[in-house]
Amino acid sequence: MKENKVKTRIKEGKACYGAISPTNDPTICEYIGLNGFDYYMIDGEHGGISISDVTNLVRACENVGCTPLARIRSVDPKLILQFMDAGVMGVMMPSIDNADDVKRLVDAIKYPPLGTRGLGPVRASDYMQGAHSQKEYVTFANEQTLVLPQIESMACVENLESICQVEGVDGFIIGPRDLAMSMGFYDGPGHSEVQDMLDNIFKTVLDSGKFYGTVAGSADRAKELVDKGASMILNSVQGLIKVSAKQFLSARESDN
Repeated sequence: MKENKVKTRIKEGKACYGAISPTNDPTICEYIGLNGFDYYMIDGEHGGISISDVTNLVRACENVGCTPLARIRSVDPKLILQFMDAGVMGVMMPSIDNADDVKRLVDAIKYPPLGTRGLGPVRASDYMQGAHSQKEYVTFANEQTLVLPQIESMACVENLESICQVEGVDGFIIGPRDLAMSMGFYDGPGHSEVQDMLDNIFKTVLDSGKFYGTVAGSADRAKELVDKGASMILNSVQGLIKVSAKQFLSARESDN
């Protein structure tokens, strides 16, 4: 079990920048880490990623000093266990709408006494061959792992105050596109009503003593969000390529 550099950095009051991708190619993880990103989010919700893929993606992240996190498709304790056992250091969980959902998420990620995660001689525990005793490993793992429910529906927003009280939750990741659709805005989150809702969510989370992260499509938006108190900034690998490609190809357009 490695130190979770993202969790340490957030505790120091610093923002962390990361990228998410549904690809199963470890080379992408290396690109992201080598370019200075703090974390790589393995997208196991929208991507066809196997547990074998997860192991290799995690190894690639570790090789370049980039913290491996994952979005997993459902609060399935056995599925979450496989991601965690491969060495994932935190889970961003979609489709979380109430405190019971979040409690099940905490249980799946944390070892006793904080949760009910099963212990085995797996990669995350150095196959029980490392210098840590079992008790030392369990304690350290519980300290290092991140529990990150996603806020992307009005049902979740309505239950947010009670969700924030669930022990073991570190912070929340807000998905503005799905939240906007839940509010009836199917063309995106640019509406003032959605932006006001996001600001209210930010305040509720911060007032509870938790941190939040969300999506930024540009450096200016990232800075704006950090100024508002965001601790985790997320972009997609696809989005980063798209912006860079448009900027690069603009030279060709000026020649036409």
